Amino acid sequence: MNEKQLSVEDRMAMAKVPGQLAPARHAQYRGKIETALKCPVTSSDDFGIWYTPGVATPCKEIQADPAKAFDYTNKANTVAVVSDGSRVLGLGNIGPLASLPVMEGKALLFKYFGGVGAFPIVLDTQDPEEIIQAVKWIAPGFGGINLEDFANPKCFGILDRLREELDIPVWHDDQQGTASITLAGVINAMKVVGKQMDKAGFAVVGTGAANLAFVRVLIRAGVPAGNLILVDSKGILHTGREDLEASKDKNPYKWRYANETNAEQRTGGTAEAIAGADVLIAASKPGPDTIRKEWLATMNKDAIAFIMANPIPEIWPWEAKDAGVRIVGTGRSDFPNQINNSIGFPGIFRGTLDVFATTITDEMAIAAAEAIAHTAEAKGLRDDYIVPTMMETDVFINEAVAVGLKAIEQKIARRELTEDELHREAEAKIRHAQAETKTLMDAGIIPALSS
Repeated sequence: MNEKQLSVEDRMAMAKVPGQLAPARHAQYRGKIETALKCPVTSSDDFGIWYTPGVATPCKEIQADPAKAFDYTNKANTVAVVSDGSRVLGLGNIGPLASLPVMEGKALLFKYFGGVGAFPIVLDTQDPEEIIQAVKWIAPGFGGINLEDFANPKCFGILDRLREELDIPVWHDDQQGTASITLAGVINAMKVVGKQMDKAGFAVVGTGAANLAFVRVLIRAGVPAGNLILVDSKGILHTGREDLEASKDKNPYKWRYANETNAEQRTGGTAEAIAGADVLIAASKPGPDTIRKEWLATMNKDAIAFIMANPIPEIWPWEAKDAGVRIVGTGRSDFPNQINNSIGFPGIFRGTLDVFATTITDEMAIAAAEAIAHTAEAKGLRDDYIVPTMMETDVFINEAVAVGLKAIEQKIARRELTEDELHREAEAKIRHAQAETKTLMDAGIIPALSS
């Protein structure tokens, strides 16, 4: 039975399966990650080299030349996944402990798809100043910081401060990561429907970290700001919104876009924003009734809708199709066209770390988006295939190369590699991580799934 023959009840039942299986699977393995050795241990003599007394020599050399930490330790391939649990993928403010399974999952994706050693750091504070200080305290042990699931608007200030005050790359994946994959999806969807990105009208529903960063990156990629209409929980952003002006010191980003976007100065709510749009980008309240079929029916012909709330999209994808939308993407891996930052951050950080970059710029995020788009295009675009899936390893390698080259071009790389060298290094590390996992599974060290 193909997807078109499935009943609504069957589709709903299938959509619930991952959540039903997850508790038992997590309990079986007691989490998803652990540390492992990367050096050999053949006899007790080795400990004199890896630990005392031999280890004192590299310690003293790092003290004299901090750059040697990249040579003598795993710093260059280690990322901290930091969260306070204040806004976790559709679950809201569930706190640091409850967010830990998500952060472990993030670390799993970093390792398997990017060959990056990542470890979850959940902070028992939601105070921005304390968060900034805590990250600065742990930064020496890591090559990069991935901020995850911080509430809006404090996420912007935390990111800006840490990027300014640390000399390793810091990024908020809900911002730049989601922006990269969303831009990639838009680039290819436009090719499929035969429209030009800079001529299209965009309805952007939700003004959290993901969408505000996407808007910034989309504008930087060449889309006129006036072509975008943003919607928050109170309606369309426009210059007549006195509440936005009154809160501009607390959240300057929304007031800025109220002035820069929406050339028509359209007013109203989500329905009015969607009417006549070519593209809908929704990263808002989980559905399935946040976006309605009758609203989607008012979009232009060959419409594109990315409904990215997790764990339940703003409207079920089959309902969006029934409303006449041609290309539908969601944030879930069990539906076609997964528009999710998991397809971006492993490769982006791989390229960033391989050149010892000091930051991750919007231009690097755009370079990653173009690499994602080109990878899918080379395999043949379709309505149900506009971006690669997570199991297509080449997309992460291609992103790493593009990001590394962009960092070198922007002169923020401590290490310069050629395109071929970047490709070989990224492929080797990613293939190694995947082969390691397979070897552990084949040997039974990672036990088989319980039935």
